[in-house]
Amino acid sequence: MEIFRLSLLQTLNLLRDKKISPKELLEIYLKRIEEKEKVIDSFLYIDYEGSLKRAEELEKEGRDLPLYGIIFSIKDNILVKNLPNTCGSKILENFVAPYDAFVVEKLKKFGAIIVGKTNMDEFAMGSSTENSAFKITKNPWDISRVPGGSSGGSAASIASDMVISSLGSDTGGSVRQPASFCGIVGFKPTYGTLSRYGLVAFASSLDQIGIFGKNVDDTFYVFNLLMGYDPRDSTSLNINYKKILPFDGKIKIGIIKELNNLGIDENILSVFYEVVEIYKKLRYEIKEISLKNISYSLPVYYLIAFAEASSNLARYDGVRYGLRIEEKSLKKLYTETRKKGFGKEVKRRILLGTFALSSGYYEQWYLKASKVRKLITEDFMNAFREVDTIILPTSPFLPFKIGERIKDPIQMYLSDVMTIPVNLAGIPGINIPVGIKNNLPIGIQVLSNYLEESKIYKVSLDLEREINFQRKL
Repeated sequence: MEIFRLSLLQTLNLLRDKKISPKELLEIYLKRIEEKEKVIDSFLYIDYEGSLKRAEELEKEGRDLPLYGIIFSIKDNILVKNLPNTCGSKILENFVAPYDAFVVEKLKKFGAIIVGKTNMDEFAMGSSTENSAFKITKNPWDISRVPGGSSGGSAASIASDMVISSLGSDTGGSVRQPASFCGIVGFKPTYGTLSRYGLVAFASSLDQIGIFGKNVDDTFYVFNLLMGYDPRDSTSLNINYKKILPFDGKIKIGIIKELNNLGIDENILSVFYEVVEIYKKLRYEIKEISLKNISYSLPVYYLIAFAEASSNLARYDGVRYGLRIEEKSLKKLYTETRKKGFGKEVKRRILLGTFALSSGYYEQWYLKASKVRKLITEDFMNAFREVDTIILPTSPFLPFKIGERIKDPIQMYLSDVMTIPVNLAGIPGINIPVGIKNNLPIGIQVLSNYLEESKIYKVSLDLEREINFQRKL
């Protein structure tokens, strides 16, 4: 087997046993990038010089580092010091990160090699990576189709074996949905377990850094290294962090009875119910549960996310950093910079979000959405009194063709109908690739209550071992 097909843990063993050096491994991956990137368009920036220098440094350091020589890509809204950080937007086209994000500090400390920054929907606003100001990333399974979004570049970089692992951000499904479209594992942990310090804000109460991996063990291995309290992030959980291992005990799995009312494609549903049968065969207890307010998730999410985005993106005004269109009046400087710097989808969300927060409409829209968000969260809490985990499809449909949904925002927003409730509640969720229809991958989500990632780990691992999903790209 080619080395770039190996998992993170398999590669780590090779490096520690001196069967390959970090530099030799990096050269294999850079060659792979040279071959695949011109077709897939995963990266916005590839750090050839910096990554080679890092590989040479690692060869002089100890091989006991937990990520010794492992090749990572990073979504372009997570800061990596001295590398560009555009967020897929013209307004930050020439911005270079002045410091490392908390998770990047940890990656570097543990011996990882960051090979580049990946493409994304502008400011993480999209579900297809078509909203990037610079390029459209293609799905490695079918380059006429999207890789999902907004972390499509990160997902595609792993699915095409250009890196071993990657970090993205998940505000409404932006790690899990592209993981499903690209046939890999994508994990969003409990809100607050991975510091958001150095993650460019879109919707602060929803944003969460997530991890992409080739398999479940790899993904949780990275999570165990990156989680932890960070005083620089006011939402970081100050708790006693312990290594997450697969839960040792009986687990009851919940299936939501409202599933058939969410417009899910028959191909997806058929694979989902096959997975339910697999769990029954593995002697898991299956119980039907209700999330009676789940159908309100989409409008609630978009009201809250747009409102928070309008506030967070006010900082891009041409004064402090990023693009600056010189004008005589301050008002004109603001308006021209934002007009030329932001893309259509970002402008749409800022306008709608500003309206939802405006005088006379705040109570009618944002406040009401916040109250329904609480009801959705309570539905999950009630469900987790009956079951340990919940499984459901990750996406309501298969990866769609490039250009198919970009002109209809509502159709695009429907991509997130299965993933958004998880962010609204702040609970953890993971995508596991489970099947293929029409030569395209299908994923399911496993969800658990707050800080019960160990249950997700066990349920996901058992399914992965039973299915033995193979990527042959």
